[in-house]
Amino acid sequence: MSIRIATFNMENVFRRPTVFRLEDPAKRREILDDFAELVGLLDLPVYQADDKKEIARLVKKHRAYDTDPKNPPPPIFVNQSRPGKESGLFRTTGSGRNTDVEVTAKGRAAWAGWAELGQDDLDLDVVRNTGRVVSEVDADILLTVEVEDRFTLERFNTQVLAGALGRRPYPYALLIDGNDSRGIDIGILSRHPITSVRTHLFDTNPDRPDQRLFSRDCPEFEIRLNGTPLVLLGNHLKSKSHDDPELRLAQARRVAQIYRAALERTPHVVVAGDLNDHPESDTAAVLEGTGLRDVMTHRSYRGLPGTFGECKSEQNKLDYLLLAPEVWQEVQHVGLETRGIFADDIKSFDTVTSKADAASDHAALYVDVDL
Repeated sequence: MSIRIATFNMENVFRRPTVFRLEDPAKRREILDDFAELVGLLDLPVYQADDKKEIARLVKKHRAYDTDPKNPPPPIFVNQSRPGKESGLFRTTGSGRNTDVEVTAKGRAAWAGWAELGQDDLDLDVVRNTGRVVSEVDADILLTVEVEDRFTLERFNTQVLAGALGRRPYPYALLIDGNDSRGIDIGILSRHPITSVRTHLFDTNPDRPDQRLFSRDCPEFEIRLNGTPLVLLGNHLKSKSHDDPELRLAQARRVAQIYRAALERTPHVVVAGDLNDHPESDTAAVLEGTGLRDVMTHRSYRGLPGTFGECKSEQNKLDYLLLAPEVWQEVQHVGLETRGIFADDIKSFDTVTSKADAASDHAALYVDVDL
């Protein structure tokens, strides 16, 4: 039986953090750095005077107190269970540019809530272009990277693929929320029954036992085919933003362990997703050291060397389909769908006219195998 397996970083389906839509990389970096600092400060057990001053400065700088739906969403938002009350983090006085912020909480245990990146709705053109990529690839099994939640994945399946584009929806859509508070999770759409899923949300970093290992998760999806089941390991390893190559390497080592354990249950195992590293990296070497093979090295592949941005070089390769030996032997064809990207020298869909309405800055990678 010939089946098509694919991976696609969809960069969220219906809503996206506003910071990731900024064209200026310096401004994006500034907001993400401030967000990381604020999250770290808010987790302190006790807020010293200087901590309170810095929290207040960051909250004011990014309008993180703003809940007015008429305004553009702030780039950073502090979600409090009882804002403005004694049990909240802060209180505000004044309005607009004259807003003052006073941190009233004494420490992390004194208030309930969290900081998150502000989000807004994606234009319908973006959503349809994302759907167009998925429709054109028409995979039997599609790993979806950066999807908000399971209900979003199901709505995309029924309202966009089936509704707006008139394609047959997937009978199986599954996602377990991961460790990323921004709502960028790993899901799956399948035309074959998903019989089980194992999560690794709670795996800890062997070098930092107090830290969860996976930035998102490494779900093991078991899919029933006509004969031997297929196990797909979904990945979205630590990003280059606030880069931590040692953490990414630790994640890859754990994925390798999970792969070896899955291989004892079935010879049909695929490691897929966004590894956030290039083929010559230590991350890739750890996984390929297990015997896994990258589909883009198969003789049937004739596409661009990268999967991200302009896709011009292997330095632009972040997305992978790594196959166990028995699956590799059955490869028929490998392809890369780049038309959802807007970049120099890439022929985009006619509906992709700028980065603003691009489906993603990642291509969808797929492989046809006879299993």
